[in-house]
Amino acid sequence: MTVAELEQQFNEVYGLSVQIFRHSGKAWLETTVTDKWTLEKHYLLPGLLFAILGFMLWRFAELHAWYGIALVGIFSLLIIASMVLAACQPAAPTEEPAATEAMEEPTEVMVEEEPTAVAEEPTAEPTEEPAPTDVPAPTDVPAPDATIRIWADDTRAAVLVELADEFLATYNVEVVVEEVSGIRDQFIIAAPAGEGPDIIVGAHDWIGSLIASGLLAPIDLGEKAADFTDLSLQGFTYTDGQLYGMPYATENLGFFYNTDLVTEVPTTWDGVMALGQQLKDEGKVQYAMALAGTTYDALPVQTAFGGYVFGLNEDGTWNANDIGLAGEGEVAALSFLRAQIEAGLIPDSYDWDTAHTLFETGQIPFLMAGPWALDRIRASGVPYAVTSFPAATEGGAAGSPFMGVQGFMVNAFSENVLLAQAFLTEFVATTDVMSQLQVTGNRPSAFVPVLEATEDADLAAMDIAGANATLMPYIPEMGSVWGAWNSGVTIALSGEQTPDVAMGDTVTQISDLILGALAGMVNIPGSWQVAGAACGSDWDPACATSALTDNGDGTFSGTFNIPAGEYEYKVALDGSWAVNFGSDGAQDGPNYALSLAADSVVTFLFDSSTNLVTVTIE
Repeated sequence: MTVAELEQQFNEVYGLSVQIFRHSGKAWLETTVTDKWTLEKHYLLPGLLFAILGFMLWRFAELHAWYGIALVGIFSLLIIASMVLAACQPAAPTEEPAATEAMEEPTEVMVEEEPTAVAEEPTAEPTEEPAPTDVPAPTDVPAPDATIRIWADDTRAAVLVELADEFLATYNVEVVVEEVSGIRDQFIIAAPAGEGPDIIVGAHDWIGSLIASGLLAPIDLGEKAADFTDLSLQGFTYTDGQLYGMPYATENLGFFYNTDLVTEVPTTWDGVMALGQQLKDEGKVQYAMALAGTTYDALPVQTAFGGYVFGLNEDGTWNANDIGLAGEGEVAALSFLRAQIEAGLIPDSYDWDTAHTLFETGQIPFLMAGPWALDRIRASGVPYAVTSFPAATEGGAAGSPFMGVQGFMVNAFSENVLLAQAFLTEFVATTDVMSQLQVTGNRPSAFVPVLEATEDADLAAMDIAGANATLMPYIPEMGSVWGAWNSGVTIALSGEQTPDVAMGDTVTQISDLILGALAGMVNIPGSWQVAGAACGSDWDPACATSALTDNGDGTFSGTFNIPAGEYEYKVALDGSWAVNFGSDGAQDGPNYALSLAADSVVTFLFDSSTNLVTVTIE
């Protein structure tokens, strides 16, 4: 018997409107989309059947005697319970279930007007038994009752597509996985319009702005929550205490070292530089270490000395008013790095590709890098291992990297929130699928059974290196940090300003950005800014001297004298990278290229209606 047939019989035989629900994890799923299933099939799936009685339309409701109603109610509930329990028993594998005979209509109880006298109960004539209904065997596969759409990148999409057939067979719900670039920005537009996916795949630091816009639905992992690492769950837990994503991977920097050059990794940064000096004196390396960047990629040095970006409130939430980038710890870290640059132990360029090339060719023994660099480092053939970061002093706290958490989020505007959650908790949160996501993504799994069983020594080491990691702040104010932070560190390491002055200006700039002091600024940050606009550093979206002028017609322009060379740039709004446009006019799009054969006068014209830049070269 199918769910639909059972509900129909309750209506025809007893006059009851009944809706069957199925238990899944901690959620009760209405069986509307699985009404064609048999009760046996529901019984064999995770969860139990539970009958929720709807509005009861039957003639005994008109009776006024409380005991008459009670007797009928109890009798009916016993019938319901017996039918559901009987229907849920597994059928014999070789026999068709016998047709269910209709039960006799219950006798009518008559009550006199006087409350003390009860009339004799006449016996009702039994109704005819309905003939057994032969249910024809289905000849066609039924059309899906619903569709779940998922937006993912190409790496994760390949794994999720493999789950579609199983989910369709289980729920008769189609799963469509779409490879989408710029998921967050497109989701912000599509979700409120009812055109977004049911599930998106992305980073935990998206949740701040998405929740503020009302775009994410909370997720209840139930007992499955115990299978995820604590830090990964914290990443998707918002200030209201609710979970807004199911994690699948974590990512953070680790401390790579050349095993041919280093047999024992020093426990302090001074020790790292001392060993680097020794290897350099022996002619084995060019530098002790190279910086792949000034902010995220150099954070483990800064945090080892006590630097931090945002402080925390008492409840553990981020405090955007407590900016630690001008504190004693940050100043000490930059002073240390500046001294190593002056000593020739760290190059004075902070380019990601250059730093990795130096490590891959054996020119530096140490490198701070993430799991995204593993394929490249492995292919280089350099002998290496990964460990945790050194401390500033012996016995001090080890350097702490930022941690990002990758996961699945559910669209609050979805009509299939419960089905989306069932897909995640029942089909994705499994050892097999999480193992595939770890292998294809080359990131430590956030799923404890997979993480503990991993045979990838690099991923296991990356996880250990991130044991003391700081979660990437998900508050919107973080978008105001990157450009100013990079500019301040670059100026401090160049020696143009002392670290305390450079970072003091940085914090002022960040505070102004958070308060909106630079709202309305249109800038052209890029590799040309130092040479052509006298900015303190390149790629600074808040540099006043490279900002464009408002022409009053929706366009902004600026003219600059730029030396010959090859450059790249983008458009950034409001003095930060929170809103930026690339060469295709798209948010977070690719860089523009600017090639100057000779020193030139260059005019940039930005059209806010298209988000495109026109360049005139004289």
